[in-house]
Amino acid sequence: MNAQVQNLVLSLGAMQVARKIPFDDPVTLNYVRIAYVAVQVIILGTYYYISMKIKQKNDLTILKYVEPQSPMSSEPGQLVTTTNRDYDLSETSKLVRGAFTGIAIMAGMHLYMGYTQPLFIQALMGVKNLYDAKPVAIYILGKPAEGDLKRPFKAGGGMFGPTPEPATDKAAIAEAEKRIGGKKEE
Repeated sequence: MNAQVQNLVLSLGAMQVARKIPFDDPVTLNYVRIAYVAVQVIILGTYYYISMKIKQKNDLTILKYVEPQSPMSSEPGQLVTTTNRDYDLSETSKLVRGAFTGIAIMAGMHLYMGYTQPLFIQALMGVKNLYDAKPVAIYILGKPAEGDLKRPFKAGGGMFGPTPEPATDKAAIAEAEKRIGGKKEE
């Protein structure tokens, strides 16, 4: 099942469960707050642990790929030359930024607007997103970096169809290297 569909089903199910929780009871509300904070601490701690494991492994295997071109741009994708270590660290950094963005949004919704149900829903979604994260699968669950976990990671399909994937074939990389070197052969 598609990750977006799973997220939607989980969100709708969590909303139904959240309707049954008496959030007007201060004790219950505090337990939900504690659960949300605990989940966020676990998520951030897991990402920190993964970044330590990446640095410890220090995989300096060269990784070359061509970023997909922007849908709004006519420019071709850029060639990226990095190492598995740096790529994994940048992907983990993106996950940390996403977690902090979610925390900021949730803080605004709960503290400023007074919404309580999203705390419960986002605690569940945070655990699911942690499980679905590709660095978690590689460095904690011990899955090999093959198939969907092969670097560069394939982006999940978007709401409006599949997203363009990075090109890793030799022809695309050679074409991008020609553009960089200025030797366009016609």
